[in-house]
Amino acid sequence: MFIVAIGVNHKTAPVAVREKIAYVGDQLPQALSDLGEAVPAGAILSTCNRTEVYALYEQAAPGFRRLEEFLSQSRGVPLEELSPYLYRFSGQEAVTHLFEVAAGIDSLIVGEPQILGQVRVALQEGEAAGALKSPLTNLFHQALRVGRRAREETGIARNAVSISFAAVELARKFFGELGSCKVLVISTGDMGKLAIKSLVGQGVGEVLVTNRTFDSASRLAQEIGGRAIPFTEMGQALIECDIVISATGAPHYILETQPVEMAMKRRRGRPLLLIDIALPRDVNPQVRAIPDVHLFDLDDLKAVGEANLEGRRDEVDRVKALVEGETEKFTTWWQSLEVVPTIRDLRHQAEAVRQEEVERALRKLAHLSGTDAAVIEAMSRAIIKKLLHAPISDLKAHADGNVKLALVREIFRLDEQSSGRAKAAVEKKEERD
Repeated sequence: MFIVAIGVNHKTAPVAVREKIAYVGDQLPQALSDLGEAVPAGAILSTCNRTEVYALYEQAAPGFRRLEEFLSQSRGVPLEELSPYLYRFSGQEAVTHLFEVAAGIDSLIVGEPQILGQVRVALQEGEAAGALKSPLTNLFHQALRVGRRAREETGIARNAVSISFAAVELARKFFGELGSCKVLVISTGDMGKLAIKSLVGQGVGEVLVTNRTFDSASRLAQEIGGRAIPFTEMGQALIECDIVISATGAPHYILETQPVEMAMKRRRGRPLLLIDIALPRDVNPQVRAIPDVHLFDLDDLKAVGEANLEGRRDEVDRVKALVEGETEKFTTWWQSLEVVPTIRDLRHQAEAVRQEEVERALRKLAHLSGTDAAVIEAMSRAIIKKLLHAPISDLKAHADGNVKLALVREIFRLDEQSSGRAKAAVEKKEERD
């Protein structure tokens, strides 16, 4: 089996493409159920900046094709439209990639804290749906351990910022200072909460909170000393506020051009800053054409992410060294799984031959006592053990994929039917014993 992975992220695809294949709301369980029918084991990691599918498959190339077909059908995006943006990893490269993702060095904002939790969600959702099974489950557990080690043993997470914080930084650069600004946050989820905390930390003048569920907005507003408004009053808030940060999980636009146009007519030339950090996007990108409206989305935060990376290059190198060591350990373990069936077949074959020859010899030496027969039996076992010791040790220590295993199986003819009959004989004897 090969580990195969395909996906898109902020490096390979614009937000307009990423939002088409993102899994939002309750879409993931059904997708995982479908994935479980398509591959022996699989998982989906979907965040605001990436959608990735991991799986086990017999061979890498067919595995890539199967996952590409799955993602295309699952998200309703033609494969020819999707394919140019996809990256593909197999084997050790797939392991390294997931470990780097969990460690936070493949994120738009390097070291951001949310990704480790999102990897954990991918693991939990995959297991709950019955799609993620051993040994792929072990890969995700190990990725979580690598992510924790990266944060504990390096400075990658020191003073780490989130996408929400980056959005607030963008607003601060736009207005200079936020003390006189009035902000509307459309969201009560994690992204919205982080944005509000960052705004309060920057000393923003006033924060309004809205959500389709007013009770949720009220609770969050009370926590931060802001003011909740009904979702139906968002149009009036667009007139009053200087900044709007939106981060809902809606599968469609929640802010269209018409209400923004109406609000701008009453703002009398006052600029309106819209920061959309949702995926799929919350704000129709056509609002950019409205005078005095300044819309920024996830792709516009790349500059903040690049600046953040410049200050963390040394820590990124330390994390990569950690990932390299963990990848090597995991790969060694994974290859040992591939070796086990061959070692088992080799031992079965040798034992079958040993039993056959000992029985033939003892029939000719019927005069021997039981003690003498036991000595011959023990001697034959010792010979087999010593003969197999070197090849089995080599397979365990230097497993390097299907080429070596295929050679061993060919040399010892382990796949011939005679081997199957030999194993059946051994199993029969074991049952008698």
